[in-house]
Amino acid sequence: MYKIFFRLVFKRLDPERAHHLAFRWIRLAAGVPVLRTFLAAALAPRHKELRTEALGLRMHGPFGLAAGFDKNAVGIDGMAMLGFDHVEIGTVTGEPQPGNPKQRLFRLVEDRALINRMGFNNDGSLRVAARLASRTPVFKPVVGVNIGKTKVVPEEEAVADYVKSAERLAPYADYLVVNVSSPNTPGLRNLQATEALRPLLSAVREAADRTAPARRVPLLVKIAPDLADEDVDAVADLAVELGLDGIIATNTTVAREGLGLQSAPGLVKETGGLSGAPLKERSLEVLRRLYARVGDRITLVGVGGIENAEDAWQRILAGATLVQGYSAFVYEGPFWARAIHKGLAARLATSPYATLADAVGADVRKTA
Repeated sequence: MYKIFFRLVFKRLDPERAHHLAFRWIRLAAGVPVLRTFLAAALAPRHKELRTEALGLRMHGPFGLAAGFDKNAVGIDGMAMLGFDHVEIGTVTGEPQPGNPKQRLFRLVEDRALINRMGFNNDGSLRVAARLASRTPVFKPVVGVNIGKTKVVPEEEAVADYVKSAERLAPYADYLVVNVSSPNTPGLRNLQATEALRPLLSAVREAADRTAPARRVPLLVKIAPDLADEDVDAVADLAVELGLDGIIATNTTVAREGLGLQSAPGLVKETGGLSGAPLKERSLEVLRRLYARVGDRITLVGVGGIENAEDAWQRILAGATLVQGYSAFVYEGPFWARAIHKGLAARLATSPYATLADAVGADVRKTA
């Protein structure tokens, strides 16, 4: 039914307008007690065998919503109602910013992909922190907070900008993510170089510890699929060296060639980050490389091109303890998380692994 609705309604709307409309409906439904209970029962049934422990946190399952959908922490309950086991909000910057000029979001329907050049449009860390502080949760998913650089802040002042956000948001985050991999903020990806990344991650770690002294807030970094293999290795080694809690692999790609894109050439040539099905192969490749490098010493989160339970299962076998999605949600609709959970439970039941944790990295260990 959703696919018919998408074809007849959403496909005809500007993608950003459709996003805001759908998100508003989700938030409204989550605000009605009887309705949200009914929807959660239908869309988010629990599978005990999928219970996951990661980053020192307990979750109903491994599947979460990637950053970018709920930029301002306004719909966490709604996304949990739809079955996401964790919700990563953001990207949040030190200062509020409107993002890039519209149109800045494009659907590549034939490729089951999106191109975005949103530019970290968000309310800023002060307002988002206040919203999280005043939140009275109905559902209690794990909430990650993804932070990035304010566009007008020069690269040499980036550390202070990230620290500002970390100080404000760490007390309310179940985990914190340093985003240095969006292609839509000039100079941001330069921060993935280890000589720039080391002081940045160290400063954010210190800020989180200082402002949330009662607990250790897990800290992760999100990397791009466009990194060369040796740079992936360097980030992996740095994460271990600094005692980082995790790596999220991967963000969107600026690549277009070699992906077999079928959409209209004009769409394909739009600048911005490409996400969705075409990213699947490279994202999985980066994840495998990371797990081969770090093993179980840090938590890996697989994201990029996950469309169904098989994709999620392959990420787990490649080393991901947690998996995330976003783009396929646009095409699959509200039953997406339910289908992934059901499919994962079925695959685990027919696998040689007693638990989901036993399956993490199993394919990589076989070839080691």
